[in-house]
Amino acid sequence: MKTLKLGIPKGSLQQSTITLFEKSGWKITTNGRSYFPDINDETIECTICRAQEMSRYVENGTLDAGLTGKDWTEENESDVIVVDDLVYSKVSQNPAKWVLAVPVDSNIKDLKDLQGKKIATELVNFTKKYFKDRDIDVRVEFSWGATEGKVVSGLADAIVEVTETGSTIRAHGLKIIHELMESNTQMIANKKSFQDTWKKEKIGQIILLLKGALRAEKMVGLKMNAPEEKLEGIIKILPSLNAPTVAGLYNSKWASVETVVDSKIVRELIPRLIQAGAEGIIEYPLNKVI
Repeated sequence: MKTLKLGIPKGSLQQSTITLFEKSGWKITTNGRSYFPDINDETIECTICRAQEMSRYVENGTLDAGLTGKDWTEENESDVIVVDDLVYSKVSQNPAKWVLAVPVDSNIKDLKDLQGKKIATELVNFTKKYFKDRDIDVRVEFSWGATEGKVVSGLADAIVEVTETGSTIRAHGLKIIHELMESNTQMIANKKSFQDTWKKEKIGQIILLLKGALRAEKMVGLKMNAPEEKLEGIIKILPSLNAPTVAGLYNSKWASVETVVDSKIVRELIPRLIQAGAEGIIEYPLNKVI
């Protein structure tokens, strides 16, 4: 039986990835400190490894495919196939950003002010190339962690750090002066593995369902009852993927209306539906929208 060796990112993305897979139909069960979790699909073998190293293991064939950040694929300059982008992160569906930050009271205002300065970051290769391409001579040093503290303690003039909201950077008394890269999670594949028809189709199946689960996180289902004489007015204010589903209620002059809408508009939409005559409104979460 063929199997797909799939890498799951360790660290901040691990739980959100496992949750996303569960919504997609795959239950991944971690076993303490084991790097080989169980999955309810006998055709998949999971391995947990750091996102920073994922592209290397996919490139050398240890893994057929894996989920990692665009930032680490570029940092490692790995020769892999980027199969698809999956926009999710540890706390939201907002892409992570690598930004340049300096102390709030710093005289450094833009990139050129960093000429001859020292930058601390975990994203060393990318940062060096970024400044080299702009003819700005900087010293880039690897930071093992707590990068914000390097500037505060005077060990660096600036940092290049990843953030989703910028709150941690601001909490350390720093300000963001430039954005270097917007990253997101990617499904990457080994070139040889992707030439295998079965493995390519399996990866495609996983991506299809993961993206369906991601799409569903932004949407909810709405179901309601509507009197026939007010049905047209209710349908006019209902957004939907295609058109609402309408079914007559048994032995009644009422209809059941069902649709899928963006979760952000529900709080404004429900009062309008009530005013239009809808009753018995039910909102329910979705697992996948494909």
